[in-house]
Amino acid sequence: MTSTSATAAPGSAGTVGRATGWSHPLFALLLLALVVRLAAAVWPNVMYPDEIFQYLEPARQMLGHDSILTWEWRTGIRGWLLPTLLAGPVAIGDAVAPGGTGAFLAARLVVASASLSIVVSAWFLGARISRVHAIVAAFVAAVWFELVLLAPHTLGEPLATALIVPAALLVTNGPSPRRLAIGGALLAFAFVCRFQYAPAIAVLALGACWPRWRNLLPLVAGGLAALLLAAVIDLAHGVVPFAWLVGNIEENLLHDRAADFGVTPPSAYLGNFLVVWSAAIMLPIVAIWRGWRHAPLLLAVALVNLAFHSLIAHKEYRFVFLSVVLLILVAALGSADWVQSLRAKPGWRRWALPVVTAGWALLSVALAGASEAMRDYWTRGVGAAQLAAELRHDPQMCGLALYNVRFQLLPGRDRLVGSVPLYVLAPADPLAELILPPLLQATSPAFNRIIARPAAAGDLPADFSRQSCTHVGIGDACIYARSGSCDASVGAPFVINDVLVRMGH
Repeated sequence: MTSTSATAAPGSAGTVGRATGWSHPLFALLLLALVVRLAAAVWPNVMYPDEIFQYLEPARQMLGHDSILTWEWRTGIRGWLLPTLLAGPVAIGDAVAPGGTGAFLAARLVVASASLSIVVSAWFLGARISRVHAIVAAFVAAVWFELVLLAPHTLGEPLATALIVPAALLVTNGPSPRRLAIGGALLAFAFVCRFQYAPAIAVLALGACWPRWRNLLPLVAGGLAALLLAAVIDLAHGVVPFAWLVGNIEENLLHDRAADFGVTPPSAYLGNFLVVWSAAIMLPIVAIWRGWRHAPLLLAVALVNLAFHSLIAHKEYRFVFLSVVLLILVAALGSADWVQSLRAKPGWRRWALPVVTAGWALLSVALAGASEAMRDYWTRGVGAAQLAAELRHDPQMCGLALYNVRFQLLPGRDRLVGSVPLYVLAPADPLAELILPPLLQATSPAFNRIIARPAAAGDLPADFSRQSCTHVGIGDACIYARSGSCDASVGAPFVINDVLVRMGH
C-alpha cells in the first residue's frame, strides 16, 4: 500500500529514458492528448451550470465586470481560489477576443492543458514497471473519452484530479522530502478545489506514510504552505479564510440544501457506470483485476472516494471523476500485462502493443457516444451558445428578458448580453408568480429581445416576432425581437440579480 506500483522488472523501467527530446514517446502521447483536449475545449458544450456561475462569473466580477451572482456566492459557501486562478485567463481572453467568447475559451484551454498532468503521471507510474506499462498507461490517459470530455470544463473535480494524480506519483515509491512537500501542497490545493475529496486524499496521504511515518512531516508542511496561500487569497477578497468551507458544510449537511437539486440512492454511481460503459464494463473490470497489484494504493483511493460519494444524497457523475480516472489508470496497467503476455507468443511480438492500444482507442470512441447520457453531455449547452452568439452580435439589442427560461441553461452574462440590461421573468419570483403574462406586457418597454419557449409565444406582446430557435435544456428556446428602443426604468425590479435574491437562487 505504500507504493502505487509493484517493483519494476530488472532493466525494464530503465529503458524508458532511451529516447530523448522530440523523439521520446511521451512527447508524442502528450501531443495526442493536447490535440484531443484542445478540440474538446473549442467545442462549446457546458455540461454543468457550475462551470459558468460558480467559477467564470465570479472571475469576471473580480475583473470589474457585471456578473450573475448566485446564492452560493451570496451566502459565502464558495472559496476564491479557483475564480482567482481563472481570472488571468479570462482577462487575457477578453483582451484577445472581447465579447465573452474569448474569456470562455481561454479559461477552457488553460484547464484542458492542466489535465495533461494526468497523462505525464500515468507515464511515470507505468514506467515503474516497464516501458510497455508507461506507454499503455499514458496512451489510455490521453484518449479515454471520460478524461477528454471533462478535461476543459472549469469545475473543481477535473482540476482537483489533475493535482491528485501527480501528487500520487510524487509521494509514493520512496519519495524524498522535497517530493513529499510538493505532493502535500498539490493535495492541499486539490482539497480546496474539491473538499469532498478529503477522504480520498487522506487515504493517499496515509498510504504514502505507512509505515514510514517520518514522511508525514514534509507532507504536512507542504500542505500547510498551500493552505496558507489559499487563506491569503480569501483574505485578499475580504472574507474570513475557509469560512466558505464551514458555510458549505452547514448548508449542505445541516440545512440539506444540496438535496434540493436531486436525491438518489447509494447505488446510483454503479448505475452510472453501467449506463456509460454498458456491456463493455467487463473489459475494464477484468483489466482492473489484472492491474490492481501494480497500484493497490490508487485502487484504494478510487474505491474510498466512490464509497464516500455514494453516501451523499445528491449525486452527479462528475463528483466521482477522481475515481473514474484512477480506475482507468489501474485498468491500463493491467492491460499492459496482456501486451507482455502476447509478446511471449510467436508472431505477436510486433502486434501486441498496437492491438491493445487500438482496442482502448476503439472502445473509447465507441463509448463516447453510445449512451444517451454521453450524447447529452457532448451537446449540452451548444444550442444556448448559438443563441448567445446571435444576441451578442445584435447591434439593435438594448435589453433582454428571459421569460420562464432558467438562466442556468445559458452561458453567462457577458456571452449573452454584455453590458446590456438582463431581466428575468419567472414564476418562482414572488413578484411575478401570479401575474407573469400581464407582467411581461407591462415591462416590455424595458427590453426589445426575449428568450422564451415556443409554447409561451401567446404570452408575448404582439410587436415581438420570432427570430430563431434552437434546443436549450429540455426543449427549444427562441429569440423574439421587436424594433425600437428600451426604457430600463420600467424593468428595474426584474434585473437578474434582484430576481435571484427574491427566488433564493
